[in-house]
Amino acid sequence: MLRLALDTGATKTMINTEHLQAIGYDPSSESDRVRVTTGSGIELAPVISLQRIKAVRQERIELPVLAHTLPPTAGIDGLLGLDFLRDRRLVIDFKLGKLSLE
Repeated sequence: MLRLALDTGATKTMINTEHLQAIGYDPSSESDRVRVTTGSGIELAPVISLQRIKAVRQERIELPVLAHTLPPTAGIDGLLGLDFLRDRRLVIDFKLGKLSLE
């Protein structure tokens, strides 16, 4: 199980390269790459089409995600971006400390 931070400022979902490799994907062999703006500059990240991903009680099939390693100090395995949330209703209730995606 991965720890993904919900990032409504990220247009694409991003997963650490090492985790993708652990489940059989090879980011280095992907020719499709996109520019990613990070804290240290602009980098090219491979795009991997995940067979299936589940999060927040939702499932997506063939979701293209970015393979990019976040710094170890981030404490997360990736970012859940707007592409995962699209066509859904996201409710964040800060008062109750609850999040739902419908």
